[in-house]
Amino acid sequence: MNVTFAAFTAFLFGTIIGSFLNVVILRIPQPDQSVVFPASHCPKCKNTLKWYDNIPLLSFILLGRKCRFCKNTISWQYPLVELAMGLLSLALVLTFHFPWPFIGFFLFAASLLVIIMTDFRHQIIPDVISLPGILLGFAFSFINPGLSWVDSGLGILFGGGILFTIAYGYYFFTKRVGMGGGDIKLLAMIGAFLGYQSLPFVIFSSSLLGTIGGIAAMIKQKKGGKTVIPYGPFLAVGALLFLFFERYIQFYIRSLLLQQ
Repeated sequence: MNVTFAAFTAFLFGTIIGSFLNVVILRIPQPDQSVVFPASHCPKCKNTLKWYDNIPLLSFILLGRKCRFCKNTISWQYPLVELAMGLLSLALVLTFHFPWPFIGFFLFAASLLVIIMTDFRHQIIPDVISLPGILLGFAFSFINPGLSWVDSGLGILFGGGILFTIAYGYYFFTKRVGMGGGDIKLLAMIGAFLGYQSLPFVIFSSSLLGTIGGIAAMIKQKKGGKTVIPYGPFLAVGALLFLFFERYIQFYIRSLLLQQ
């Protein structure tokens, strides 16, 4: 397959899936809502969108960021999620073989994108994403040429176990909840898809990014030690970094160990 055509197709497909992910992000935090029915509609006036008002990226531009019916402003979330999923799909098709492991990691990346947005917006990591994701990641290991089912199984065990130990220890000493169960399940899902080998980097990078984000939030919110930020998005970003740069990360780690 021509590389340019494959890249364009992957990006286009990613933006279409990104459009659906926007529906998932909007409706999943609401237990009484289905991600399938009703059809896409304006969250303000509830009018059903026409197909030409729902074209990824393009409709947002042509509509001038306004709903055709009520003229309310359309959130930047919609094109940004579509663009992000398009770029992730493009990066995946250029990095991994099609159909496997491209399809498996495409589902993984889409799940992480939903988790990033829902955790930032609502401070929740939906079990309906993470729990099936653990099972899917383990099943994927049987057809993923770069990961054995043993590595995936250990990733689930250590991923969930490490954060559970940290969360329990923090609560034991402070009597405060510092980490939710959603983060524990998320790291187990990451371990299922990427193996236990990914966990040190994911935990380290997410802690570093979370610290930077926490300091920025403290400055902005001016709440000092009472500032609360979601940790899930940083875990997800750490997982995506490892997914695309594993070779360089492992090489750097080996280089450091050889220097000891």
